[in-house]
Amino acid sequence: MKNLQFFNAKLLSKYNVSGPRYTSYPTALEFTEKFDNDELNKAIKNSPNNGLSLYVHIPFCHRLCYYCGCNKVVTRQQGKTETYLAFLEKEIRSRAEYFKDYTIKQMHWGGGTPTFLSYQQISHLVSLLKANFNLADDAEISIEVDPREIELEMADHLRSVGFNRISIGVQDIDPKVQKAINREQSTDFICALIERAKDVGFKSINIDLIYGLPFQSVASFSKTLDKVKEMDPHRISLFSYAHLPSRFSSQRKLRDEWLPNVEQKFALMKHSIETLCSFGYEFIGMDHFAKPDDELAVAQREGVLHRNFQGYTTLGECDLLGLGVSSISAIGNAYSQNKKELKAYYQAVDAAGHAVEKGLTLNQDDLIRGAVIHQLMCNLYLDKEQINDQYNIDFDSYFTDEIQQLKTFIDDDLLVNTNQYIKIDQAGRLLVRNICMSFDAYMKAQVSQQRFSRVI
Repeated sequence: MKNLQFFNAKLLSKYNVSGPRYTSYPTALEFTEKFDNDELNKAIKNSPNNGLSLYVHIPFCHRLCYYCGCNKVVTRQQGKTETYLAFLEKEIRSRAEYFKDYTIKQMHWGGGTPTFLSYQQISHLVSLLKANFNLADDAEISIEVDPREIELEMADHLRSVGFNRISIGVQDIDPKVQKAINREQSTDFICALIERAKDVGFKSINIDLIYGLPFQSVASFSKTLDKVKEMDPHRISLFSYAHLPSRFSSQRKLRDEWLPNVEQKFALMKHSIETLCSFGYEFIGMDHFAKPDDELAVAQREGVLHRNFQGYTTLGECDLLGLGVSSISAIGNAYSQNKKELKAYYQAVDAAGHAVEKGLTLNQDDLIRGAVIHQLMCNLYLDKEQINDQYNIDFDSYFTDEIQQLKTFIDDDLLVNTNQYIKIDQAGRLLVRNICMSFDAYMKAQVSQQRFSRVI
């Protein structure tokens, strides 16, 4: 992307409010405990899809990263995984009965730290999933890796059992930043791990970076970005650190005075995006970058990019089944989430074979608004006629109030609204979350509560 025109500091500051990331609509905050497993099974039965994406949550970590907001269990006791895997196996066998007609096109292991598991445990879990689900020969099989507690041979093992995509947490290579966030790791080892993954045949390597961490500056983060260029991953995730100490107790260890102020964080974001684009990466969505020939970049250029609870994807016609503690599923017209605490998860799986705690069955208005938000989030473009034909509505009549709310974005030259389409301009690209909030029927109830991260 040669022409970077979306860094208007005045407008970014004006719209820097809290808002959802829209990995779903409605967001998980709208899930209710009135939703139960019978509702989920009904959604499975009525879903028009026969493709499935599997998400497996492994919650364990060896050490606590102070910035982290994920659902995790920090422990040095390797034996805890045996108990967890026993209950996970029971959930897998119970769930698989309902997905015999599905083909698994994508599988992702997240956490926590999936590579907390031993080689043998990883092999066993892969075999278990393959035995209970119909895994496509060309399925995308990915895993998140913490480079602090593994050997280079882990890449060999993961590839040997079928993983073909790997995501490595880098965040920042600066020693002062790493010490502050309690994530000290070897950059040399990360480089060697990436090379090893390429050598053994991983077809996609992603690294995660975070800006807005303690003690970061444009000068220091430039060194991280230069090292990233040397690493030469296929994809890069560049996340804005969301400081929410009231929600995540570990973040209270990060003093406010250590963090970049608003202007410094804007500068970090601007420099990072410009630098990664200068390296030849395409800017995908809000926070992802991919090489021009990567399927994410191709999908966005063709207007067929999709988004789910794992982020951006090319597999839009797949239901999503989450397995393990806290995992979220999106099947047909329903969302569901498993219990978030290990003990409660164990008790539920032991009693019923599943651990559904809450969820939501989407009504027609949810589906319509979700389709609108999805198109804008993924492709920065909305075809009104497509929505009209799909849902038998007149877009401008249905969204009269919302179109009025778009006026502020139009006045600021962030988007164009015609009778046929809504198109987000380059200047509005970083504010797509704000634009989508205009179509969020639940937003008014949430806007006064600090339940989301800021958009920048």
